[in-house]
Amino acid sequence: MLTSFTSINQYINRCAVFSEEEIAFFDSLLETKKAKKKTMLLREGEICDFEAYILKGCIRTFCMDENGNEVILQFAIEDWWVSDIASFHEQTPSKLYIETLENCELLLLHHHAKEELLAKIPKFERVFRLMVQRNLSVTQYRLLNTIAKPAQDRYLDFIERYPSIVQRVPQHYIAAYLGISAEFLSKIRTKLATNR
Repeated sequence: MLTSFTSINQYINRCAVFSEEEIAFFDSLLETKKAKKKTMLLREGEICDFEAYILKGCIRTFCMDENGNEVILQFAIEDWWVSDIASFHEQTPSKLYIETLENCELLLLHHHAKEELLAKIPKFERVFRLMVQRNLSVTQYRLLNTIAKPAQDRYLDFIERYPSIVQRVPQHYIAAYLGISAEFLSKIRTKLATNR
């Protein structure tokens, strides 16, 4: 039988081997949450008290630059996690915003619950270490792309790596993710369409 925990349990079982009792304990610590489109899950200045696994929906993480413009750091969809890692682990005020772009179904692991989980079943450390490594790898790849590639190549790379996100996210958000204006992205798309 499929439950709301099926996909997250498959996710953690890809990282390590757990008994049914260990999985059941993990599941018991999760909070199920539904959030409507355009819900702010986290605002700058708040302490991030969750790591959220996405069962359904699309979420963006962003910050504001000195001119008040949104800088999108990440999009996240099904079978991905979203959080402010620094705020969550250090329990310090966040510099980020996390907002739903679609109606979402989430499983939240709160800070106190994660501490309880790791104290009782230390091998869960591996799951979260692999999660952080994946996040760091994606962030590093993105940083290198931003520094080393022109805007058109960054856009082509984005649509190749995240084809499903392109269909689900407004173009001005993709432009903010790529660090360019919506107008410039429109020109890139027109040029690419002409060259086909």
